Amino acid sequence: MTEVALITAYAVGVLNALVGLWGAWLWWYVKASRVYWPVVRAAQVACIVQAVLAGVVYVAARDRVDDDLYYLYAALPVFVGFVAEQFRILSAQSVLDARGFEDAQAVGLRPEAEQQSVVLAIVRRETGIMALACLVIAFLCWRATITL
Repeated sequence: MTEVALITAYAVGVLNALVGLWGAWLWWYVKASRVYWPVVRAAQVACIVQAVLAGVVYVAARDRVDDDLYYLYAALPVFVGFVAEQFRILSAQSVLDARGFEDAQAVGLRPEAEQQSVVLAIVRRETGIMALACLVIAFLCWRATITL
């Protein structure tokens, strides 16, 4: 069972590292991608699968991981993803506040070019937040593998 946990930690870590690097690239070059978001969600689902598997490994006491830190490193990615989602939700209002808009409807009253600029700024901030979260998760998965 620990071999499955090791393979899962590597797979989740690599997936999140790739998604994080892609998001960092999108953020750096101020690009938007519709494909990026479903891939982020897939990486989050992979984190949940890893946490559930860690729970199964813990309950199956006959083949339990020796270092209890593994369970922490396997569960923390779910928490990191949850916190990142909260920051992502707040990022739109942060951009609107920085540009002096009360709400999204106020943006709709502005010229088309300004609307697109605001939307791109929001998407860029959201992408950066999720990219950073994925890179942190990749680090946590790497830490999980060295505790196995």
